[in-house]
Amino acid sequence: MTTVVFLLAPGVQLLDLAGPAQAFGTLAGTGGYDLRYVAEKEDVPTAQGVTVRAGSRWPDLGPEDLIVVPGWSTRAPGAGSLSGASLARLADHHGAGGTVVSVCAGAFALGRAGLLGGRRCTTHHELQDQLTRQYPAAAVVRDVLYVTDGRIATSAGIASGIDLALHLICVRDGPATAARVAREMVVYARRNGDEQQASAMFRYRNHLSELAHQAQDHIETRFTLRLPLPALAADCGVSERTLTRRFAEATGMTPLRYQQLLRVERAEHLIGQGATVESAATEVGFTDARMLRRLRSRESVPSAAE
Repeated sequence: MTTVVFLLAPGVQLLDLAGPAQAFGTLAGTGGYDLRYVAEKEDVPTAQGVTVRAGSRWPDLGPEDLIVVPGWSTRAPGAGSLSGASLARLADHHGAGGTVVSVCAGAFALGRAGLLGGRRCTTHHELQDQLTRQYPAAAVVRDVLYVTDGRIATSAGIASGIDLALHLICVRDGPATAARVAREMVVYARRNGDEQQASAMFRYRNHLSELAHQAQDHIETRFTLRLPLPALAADCGVSERTLTRRFAEATGMTPLRYQQLLRVERAEHLIGQGATVESAATEVGFTDARMLRRLRSRESVPSAAE
């Protein structure tokens, strides 16, 4: 069970809060996430004029838990104000091995807590210059949906808070679970991480073919394994020819090409975290790093069926 604490500041943006809360909350009650809401005063005014209620006592947190700071309206006087004690909570949680997340203007709280120095981060495009001026030691990445740097994750705000939450779910629970949450939320999600690229898992899920979705579920849960087309077709209850045809109609590629895209994207993530090409290739299921190198060097992955 992972506890997710939302630290609410005055003037909080409802969607900055509700988007990630909906994503994590979709898995609440299933042994996945326990959501808590904390503020310095129990009644928290929002940017949209609705007052929300939060607790004033912090739960006990461990390294596996998250603190999320949703953004606030920067136009309202007093919006975003947080005491030194609240900022110390952020710094202490991170110092104890926990993850701290911000949405939109919430990045400024991380900056005030001393968590952005020397780190890559982002915020809403209207606030990027201000964040750079106030925290010159931070490496502000412009015009991306979100950035993760170790145990600090920041997003551009509004709807991109959902993208970041889905990414965190994907890292913790796997791509299939993240895809199911995205489908339940009826969002066309992208997972832009440090590599600033759209995830194949979401980019090729924007269709209505139940057969293709079923095949993608199988592939996503086992993409590091060898998946012969006959076995995949049998799992889906159709012939190889039917699966290949209908999968291509829905996604524009063969099942093998889709599997290769997932492998390459995962390998890129591992390499971005410091893994060698050889170790990344092995972890994602390639028997030879040369294949990974060839696929990385191409603009698209070969579409030959297995």
